[in-house]
Amino acid sequence: MEYYLTAERLEEIKKELEVLKTESRLEVARRLKRAKELGDLSENSEYIEAREEQGRVERQIFEYEQMTKNAVIITRPKPNTGQIQIGSTFDVEKDGKTTRFTIVGSNEARPETGLISNESPIGKAFLDKHVGDKVSVKVPAGEVSYKITKIE
Repeated sequence: MEYYLTAERLEEIKKELEVLKTESRLEVARRLKRAKELGDLSENSEYIEAREEQGRVERQIFEYEQMTKNAVIITRPKPNTGQIQIGSTFDVEKDGKTTRFTIVGSNEARPETGLISNESPIGKAFLDKHVGDKVSVKVPAGEVSYKITKIE
């Protein structure tokens, strides 16, 4: 599986991974040791919580390792291709209002700030479109239509 990431996000993930592998693992090990010292593990809530935290940390480490191994760096598309691609920033018009979007990988999507995933229905609908194209997207609230006014 490929993970579309900006170079900045990949660096953030690498830093977070290092913290998880060192500080987080050590903290969980300390918690497990303290909990074991309390005796009977079958009814020891501190031990159970520490084991759950250990599982969460290890899952996050695995996920971040997969992301770094399978990262596809999003680069700005070549100017003047005239086509929306992953990494494109573009303006759309809907009901007389202009909105700016950038298509990013699903791990960086923040729809509230205009960063939309290439895997989302709206992101998929815009891929490979051109200035002037009208795009209709089915969303939970119904169908929304946009007109592409600018691609950077």
